[in-house]
Amino acid sequence: MHIVHTLSDLKGHLGAFRHPAVVPTMGNLHAGHLALVRQAKPLGDITVSTIFVNRLQFAPNEDFDSYPRTLDADCEQLEAAGCDLVFAPLESEMYPQPQTFKVHPPADLADSLEGHFRPGFFIGVCTVVLKLLSCTQARTALFGKKDYQQLMVIRNMVKQFAMPIDIVGGETQRSDDGLALSSRNGYLNPTERQQAVLLSHTLKTVANALRAGTTLQPREVARLESQAMQSLSSAGWKPDYVAVRRQLDLQMPHPGDALVVLAAARLGATRLIDNLEV
Repeated sequence: MHIVHTLSDLKGHLGAFRHPAVVPTMGNLHAGHLALVRQAKPLGDITVSTIFVNRLQFAPNEDFDSYPRTLDADCEQLEAAGCDLVFAPLESEMYPQPQTFKVHPPADLADSLEGHFRPGFFIGVCTVVLKLLSCTQARTALFGKKDYQQLMVIRNMVKQFAMPIDIVGGETQRSDDGLALSSRNGYLNPTERQQAVLLSHTLKTVANALRAGTTLQPREVARLESQAMQSLSSAGWKPDYVAVRRQLDLQMPHPGDALVVLAAARLGATRLIDNLEV
């Protein structure tokens, strides 16, 4: 496995390949990232992972400076998972001048849910992903379904810009107790880690109620969402949202739609997100 830090070295290593399969990450890797790398192996003629903590998607009050940088350990794991090439640029390499050109995704997709509670987040995500996909000459790119709204935003961005890239979603990887794997799980103390499984249990409760229902009435959906929020609050969480949406575009659901239940909540100082397709 090769590790490169500059665009010129990246271009040199990719010159002989026609179909890079790329897994963009911010590092601090876990088994979910590695599953994406293994999923990427048969989808291209070289498997590339990027590691870059993107300042543009962090608000001033978020954890950019404290976000774990674990490059050596990440590269060991990537090599064991079969990655061929790691692109780990410095910030000065990705943003040699102020990034004044930015991608603004449409409000109906990007300003609700995560976009509502993290204004500007998806502008930062789209801008860096567009740049990374261009730099790596990606023909297939893989993103985890745990960040469901992010996957939808990127998929639609690639489609609207007519980029010759297949966007593939990887299934959410979970611990044995059901907690979705996340780099931010490392912020949880032992007591919080035991309590964190409630988020996935809450999603399952909503999903089971949806499966059992005979109609998808807005009032019933709102009741399920409210009950789930109250369940989290009663257990000491600070929920941002529990929302039932249609999978296609994360708009309000109608009868017959394939659904997804999404949630974000803060446990102590750690904000966790999760979702469950129905």
